[in-house]
Amino acid sequence: MSFKAQWQQDDEKYMETALKEARKAGDLGEVPIGAVIVKDGRIIASGHNLREAGQSATAHAELLAIEKACEAVGSWRLEECTLYVTLEPCPMCAGAIIQARLPRVVYGAADPKAGCCGTLMNLLDEPRFNHRAVVSSGVLKEDCAFLLTDFFRKLREQKKAIRSNKTAD
Repeated sequence: MSFKAQWQQDDEKYMETALKEARKAGDLGEVPIGAVIVKDGRIIASGHNLREAGQSATAHAELLAIEKACEAVGSWRLEECTLYVTLEPCPMCAGAIIQARLPRVVYGAADPKAGCCGTLMNLLDEPRFNHRAVVSSGVLKEDCAFLLTDFFRKLREQKKAIRSNKTAD
């Protein structure tokens, strides 16, 4: 197996784990986004969205995983780690990635509304910052995108049913 094929296989394996984290978020009624951080071929941290549960704007999957990874390595620098996340990071998470010195980010689905790793802009490749990260996009993107579109479709259906019940009263 070529190096590139092995790398792609590893990316898919870790993205599968990020998808499991995303499903945990969805089961809690959170937007289904999951993240894992890998160092030396081992998952050292994981996280999923908990914004609603904690009523915290910063409880994004990436930030929660970064916090856990910093604890695991005993440093704020995650220089030998890779972040896998099911949705392209937003500006806040991209900033945290830069601050944590993560050298590589792998994401599944692009985010046309807030994606800052290549869609709206690429903060991780901004030459004015003192750190850059390599970005790999589209890993298991169909699976990652389906989780999100299915979640929001069901949410719209629930809201429609509630409105329908209110007008029937």
